[in-house]
Amino acid sequence: MPVSHLALALAVVAVWGTNFVVIKWGLAELPPFLLAALRFALSSLPFLLFIRRPATGWARLAAFGVLLGAGQFGLLFLAMKADISPGLASLVVQAQVFFTIALAGQRLKLAQIGALALAVAGMGWIGWQAHQGGAGISLAGLGMVLAAAFCWALANAVARSAGKVDALGFMVWSSLFAVPPLVLLSLVFDGGVDVVGAALVAAGPAAWAVVVWQAVGNTLFGYGAWNWLLARHPPATVTPAALLVPVFGMGASAIAFGEALPAWKLGAAGLVMTGLALNLWAVSR
Repeated sequence: MPVSHLALALAVVAVWGTNFVVIKWGLAELPPFLLAALRFALSSLPFLLFIRRPATGWARLAAFGVLLGAGQFGLLFLAMKADISPGLASLVVQAQVFFTIALAGQRLKLAQIGALALAVAGMGWIGWQAHQGGAGISLAGLGMVLAAAFCWALANAVARSAGKVDALGFMVWSSLFAVPPLVLLSLVFDGGVDVVGAALVAAGPAAWAVVVWQAVGNTLFGYGAWNWLLARHPPATVTPAALLVPVFGMGASAIAFGEALPAWKLGAAGLVMTGLALNLWAVSR
């Protein structure tokens, strides 16, 4: 991977890592599915007027939008509302690396199998702590974020199947398809029309700033750049860069919210991140 492409990947994971803190700020004022719906609405509707539809089918755009919107971020936001801390969420969602590689059908090297074993051990440690009532996570939260990671991997596979299309246009037009299911989920699970309407009216400048950052910084820049990289490099080369997301995520959460970093959390993070790093080493050989 050229240095300029590596720098772009690092910029994306820095945005994604610190974004877990931003999400938590938004969830303080807006219900999870409503926050996700607003994010993807703002990612699509203003930009559809002057960004052309990419050269790919409607079915692919719809599949990516639903998987990323209702799948990844609907589940992630729901989990982060009360069932998992921002730092742990930034770590657990990195299971998408191994899901993405598995869905690509690549034959794993021996070192990659070892890497997977380390990551699974780390996730298992987190699951044990959740079962024991560990601070900052529940089993429901762990399950939802793992499901979100799988949806992210599926979205990666859809994006890669589109080939070298306009990455920004792909994000703008696919985001439109995330809005209807998220609005429906919000009306069903966020408390109904009255609760959703009251949340919109009560939302202050900070909440709307979160929505704007979610749409422009995290979605259009982050996923647009990520999809651009996936179209030019094998998944096993691009996706391991995400191992830095937990570094930014856990560090930002510790600073912003005082999230504790006990030995078990650091140990589990060490196992997962060592697995991700070992995988990166294996595919670079």
